[in-house]
Amino acid sequence: MAAAGAGMGLANGVFTGIDVDEAPPLRGAPPEVDRVSVTVITDSYFHFFEPSGTFAGAGVQRWQQPSTSEPPRRMPLNEWGLSLYLESASGGETRRVLIDFGYTPETINNNVDMFGVDPAQLDAMVLSHGHYDHFGGMVGFLKQHRHKLKPDLPFYLGGEECFCARESGPANAPRNFGILDRRAIAEAKLRVLFGEKPSLVAGHGFTTGWIAQTSFERPAQPSRMKVGIGPDGMGCDPARLPQDKRRGGLLVDDFLHEHATCFHVKGKGLVVMTSCGHRGIVNTVQAAIEVSGISKVHAILGGFHLMPLSADYAHDTARALAKFEPDCLIPMHCSGETFIEAAKQALPGKVLRSSTGTRFTFGA
Repeated sequence: MAAAGAGMGLANGVFTGIDVDEAPPLRGAPPEVDRVSVTVITDSYFHFFEPSGTFAGAGVQRWQQPSTSEPPRRMPLNEWGLSLYLESASGGETRRVLIDFGYTPETINNNVDMFGVDPAQLDAMVLSHGHYDHFGGMVGFLKQHRHKLKPDLPFYLGGEECFCARESGPANAPRNFGILDRRAIAEAKLRVLFGEKPSLVAGHGFTTGWIAQTSFERPAQPSRMKVGIGPDGMGCDPARLPQDKRRGGLLVDDFLHEHATCFHVKGKGLVVMTSCGHRGIVNTVQAAIEVSGISKVHAILGGFHLMPLSADYAHDTARALAKFEPDCLIPMHCSGETFIEAAKQALPGKVLRSSTGTRFTFGA
């Protein structure tokens, strides 16, 4: 469907200036890497005095101020949003991937510079889902760095729904929740890849593709998405959506387009990264296991979107995650303190705190 839809879109001008292709499919077992490091570019928290070291089988390097004779004029910025920078190594080969862009360009551009991330070395970028707190910094990031990016840099999306305009809040007092900017993507000459099915990422990682709802979890705190193309060419093409969503208008989000990025680390197992987990973090981990054929889970990290839900739901989720027997769990962004405390009970000694600027390393 992705390939056919892309051609149709290019023909009618909807995707003018954007190459849209199906992402390279994951066939069989995923690649095995020696290690993967995850640097938290943007998160909601910065814990200045958290220690570095090895915890729960993961290397943890916290950001520290450089030694200078003058007080620092800048600090890492935090905001309601998430952005992660990945470096994976296999033999002598390294791949670099950026997942999401946080809420504002000021934050991602400040932190990318402070943490020594070179956009010119990126091998791919991934957008987890179409919420503004994950793509709000994209336009400003591309404006500042697009001339450094590799030609036709792959940009992985979970499908056409990422482009739908969204609103949040009560239906009688809706709030604009943004729209993914096609023009900025075209101007940056990115190669858009739709990963509706499990897909390879930069030859080292893989995505889950669309995530089935197999557990007790249901989409958390859904926004509403507007189906259709506006007069400015922005929005999502109904013809490229599942049949039951093509009628257009305003639909409650089920987040079918959200996907997770994963790695198979040699001797460790799966590292599963979700940015918000609207489809359910238990469902997400189960999807990673099923598409990879690998049952051992080494690490689960990202936003789990449990903050607005009940304490009982948080405890149920923590107990369900414990059944996967992960070596470590790193809640971020929208996971919430209630869940973190529940996870500490269900997974004693295995829960690590996220902090903007922290580098987590899994594997040798």
